[in-house]
Amino acid sequence: MTDPGTRPTGAAATAVADAGGSAGEREVRRSTRSGMVGLAGAAVNGLLGFVLTVVIVRGLGPAGSGAMFTAIGVVAIMGVLCCAGADTALVWALPRRRTGRDGDAARLLPVALLPALLFTVVVAMTGVALSGALAPVLFDPGTREGADLLRLAFAGLPFVVATTVLLAAVRAVRPVAALVAVQYVFVPAARPALVSAALLAGAGVTVAFAGWLAPIAVAVLVCVALLARPLGLGAGAALRPVGADWRTLWGFALPRAASATIDASSMWLTVLLTAALADQAEAGIIGAVGRYALAGLLIMQGLRVAVAPQLSRLLGQGRTGEAALVYRRITAVIITLSWPGYLLLAVFAPGFLRLFGAEFTAGAAAMVVLAGAMMVNSGTGIVQTLLLMSGSSGRHLLAAATGLLLNVALAVLLIPPHGALGAAVAWTVGIVAENVIATVAARRVVGEPLITRSVLRAAAAAGTATAVLATAGAAVAGRGVAGLFLTLGVAALLGVALLLHPGVRRRARATAPTLLGRGPS
Repeated sequence: MTDPGTRPTGAAATAVADAGGSAGEREVRRSTRSGMVGLAGAAVNGLLGFVLTVVIVRGLGPAGSGAMFTAIGVVAIMGVLCCAGADTALVWALPRRRTGRDGDAARLLPVALLPALLFTVVVAMTGVALSGALAPVLFDPGTREGADLLRLAFAGLPFVVATTVLLAAVRAVRPVAALVAVQYVFVPAARPALVSAALLAGAGVTVAFAGWLAPIAVAVLVCVALLARPLGLGAGAALRPVGADWRTLWGFALPRAASATIDASSMWLTVLLTAALADQAEAGIIGAVGRYALAGLLIMQGLRVAVAPQLSRLLGQGRTGEAALVYRRITAVIITLSWPGYLLLAVFAPGFLRLFGAEFTAGAAAMVVLAGAMMVNSGTGIVQTLLLMSGSSGRHLLAAATGLLLNVALAVLLIPPHGALGAAVAWTVGIVAENVIATVAARRVVGEPLITRSVLRAAAAAGTATAVLATAGAAVAGRGVAGLFLTLGVAALLGVALLLHPGVRRRARATAPTLLGRGPS
């Protein structure tokens, strides 16, 4: 056995280095395989989310879509609040437990689910009772269905919370494809279909919102079926928790509860503030702009859900170098895929918004501002996940709370005179502050460099190439729909030309085995 106080030398040092490098590369390949599935799911989810937004804004107009976005915002904010961080706690804790009939992982399921559901039922009953009083605060005075929307939103909360917690368990113990199938394909595919059916039948906002909620109830049953085998449910697995289970899970979850509410509700908080401080039409505009801005984050979300359990396992085993390597590789991919889209959003904001209708082009300046904020957000990659999977939910809460305070304070000042643009500026300041604080905290906790030259090179390449192409397209055909499609067409032609180049094809063939996990180990 090597003395822990000495360093191996010669052949021993080479063997140790090779073993460490091989382990790190295996972890990167594993994260890449999972990430590719997550990216595919994110692409489908993004497309279906865009379809849903088009259905809502085209079918209901600015005021009607503002009302529906407000109801969805209530569900988003209250749903995450009622989960109380239990979903993220399961993603962190389950990969560190033994699964199967003889394992101790199943004991965490009632620890996470029962308190969250009990709290949710109390909140839902209170919300239904107070819907009539809350409606004038959140909706324009002329919105006749405001109280009905709120009653439906609160009544659906228990199903939303149960699905969120169970999906987190699926994410932790099943391959990522199972999560993608439910959260990224089934639910987002069913929503536009049901909302469209309601609108085509001549129904109002309330029935359309019921169509948005309905797939959640089915998702609960699917999640239970997916968890039965890996957790040993019904096969003798112990479900009665011990005291340490409660302390472990809720010691992590409670700080995460507040930060999760802030993270997941950032857009909807902005919509609600805009509705309250400006009007429903401005809320509809910022809702449409926010949909575009958050669409690019689906790439990061797809990769995050794929690698979070892996990061928890590595950090739990003290393998911080390998965790940092996975983080850097994933962040470079996020920047490469996200930054071109955000630069196009900024340059061709009028063209993108024109697809929703001429009245939404008033949000072009707000989209430019938010596109810059999301470049910062995606530029720090999955730093928030890295921080959470290290167990530092308290530090993450500090970052999220700082961003929230800045967002709300500036919103109160800027929304009344500037509407959607003021909301975008306030939201941007909050996003930038949260990501900077989280990055500094993660660097200290992990103790490994996070932003290296490889990440900076990816940012420079993606940003420069897209900026040149988009500027040229706008100069020739303007920033509207014509300039947008011209730029996309030129980008497609350049992509095909690059793939025809022998050198590019050789590099792609050399890289593919590593991406698919068949490289040397």
